[in-house]
Parts: sequence; C-alpha cells; structure tokens
Amino acid sequence: MAGVFHATTARPRLLPVLVCLSPATRKLRLTFPAATTMDGASASAPDAKKTTTVFVAGSTGKTGKRVVEKLLERGFGVVAGTTDVGRARGSLPQDPNLQLVRADVTEGAEKLVEALRGVDAVICATGFRRSFDPFAPWKVDNLGTVSLVEACRKAGVTRFILVSSILVNGAAMGQLLNPAYIVLNLFGLVLVAKLQAEKYIRGSGINYTIVRPGGLTEQPPTGSIVIEPEDTLYEGSISRDQVAEVAVEALLCPEESSYKVVEIVTRADAPNRPLKDMFASIKQK
Repeated sequence: MAGVFHATTARPRLLPVLVCLSPATRKLRLTFPAATTMDGASASAPDAKKTTTVFVAGSTGKTGKRVVEKLLERGFGVVAGTTDVGRARGSLPQDPNLQLVRADVTEGAEKLVEALRGVDAVICATGFRRSFDPFAPWKVDNLGTVSLVEACRKAGVTRFILVSSILVNGAAMGQLLNPAYIVLNLFGLVLVAKLQAEKYIRGSGINYTIVRPGGLTEQPPTGSIVIEPEDTLYEGSISRDQVAEVAVEALLCPEESSYKVVEIVTRADAPNRPLKDMFASIKQK
C-alpha cells in the first residue's frame, strides 16, 4: 500500500527495486531487497541509470497519473505530489515503491522543499483546473512551476522534466489566429503562462527537458510518436500514455535529452523509431 507523508514530516527513503524480465511470460517482475537504502541502489533498476527516485507534481492529473504508472513499471521509486492525498490513494497504484506526499505548487518553494528531499529528479505534469479564478493558470502553470524549480535548487535536485504544450510560443510562430491558440488562451492566457515558466526553467541552470505535446487524448496510443524541435508543430494530437512514455524516457537517456525542448504528436504514417534516437536528433539551443 502506498505510504502517506506530509511535506513537513521526515520521509524514509524508498526501497530500490530489481527489474527482471521473465523469459517464459515476457513480463516484468519486481524484486525488493530486504534491507538496503536508496543510497546504495543507483544501479538497482538497470534502465534507470543514476536516477532512482522521482517526484511527480500533478500526480493525480490525467497525464500525471500515467507518468506515475510508467515510472513504477520501469522500476523507479516514485514520490507522488498531490494536493489531495485521499484522492491520490484512491486513484494511484497500490505499490510498495510509491509514496504519497501533500504538495501544492501554489504555496511557494519553501513548502515544497521537504517533499523533494532525497529525490533525484522531478517530472512536472501540473495544470490548472478550470474555476472562477481568472489567475489560476498563472498561479499553477507559471508561478507554481517556478516555485517547483526553486524548491529543486534548495533541495539539491538537478533534473527537471516539464510537460508543457505545443503552441506556447504561438505568437512568435505566426499562429495568433490558430483556433487552438485562441481557444486555449481564453482560459487565463494559459499558453502564455506556460511559456513564461519555460523561460524561467531555461535560465535557471537546472538540467531540463521540456516536452510539448499536441492535443491530449484519452484513447490508447495510435500511430507512432514524432519528436520535432521547438516552435515547429502547430497541430496534431497524442495519447496521454505516450506523453508519459516520452517524459520517462527523457530520464532514461539524459545525454540525448538534456537541455532540450521537444514537441511531440503521433502520426499514423510515421516510422516507429526509438525515442532515444529521436531525442538525439534534436539539437540544443
């Protein structure tokens, strides 16, 4: 069962996991050593490299939940940040390698620091919920992300993955009249808010990967993932499952994905290429 912790309470380190592939069933089998600590587990998940514990902001959201599931499947320890621990307990997997912690990005960096102690990386999949507050997008998608980056600095976390959106820089792309750009910005200029957060991340010095998906769908993945450089895509969609896959893959191939902004959609006629190779094809700016 997932453990529950508050950001002000000392949190024990997660147990490492060993990921084994059963030849008979071709399924992953997780083995939990009886007595060890995360400090000695940097190689416990073969494909997790040096990152063993990941904090997920927005873990009960439609994309964040999938990120948590993908991380657990790949053998990572996960600290799920949520504003509602009860909701998280009911919607996230019951897994011994998962911990729940109350963390609200709108409450500032100081309150987030303790939730990040001992983690190696952060995946931010937050997004404002529609409400009568016209400033909600700025509080969550801009200032909240900035607070999370600042908390990473204070907690010594050096790797940050942001799930953003295509068209955040629509004005510079000549897409001011794009219906998607207009509609999304009707909700408190959310794309503008996301762009400001991206700019802060890029100037912060933290090792980042910014993933900009197209329109998000709830359906199972169809078509192959396409990864393009920033400010390239202005239409297209992608399954949330595939967005989570790309975000987790960014952790698994830091040499290819660090300090990059990528845009992703799926296309039925696209070749099925390894994500690592597609990350490598994107040049840093």
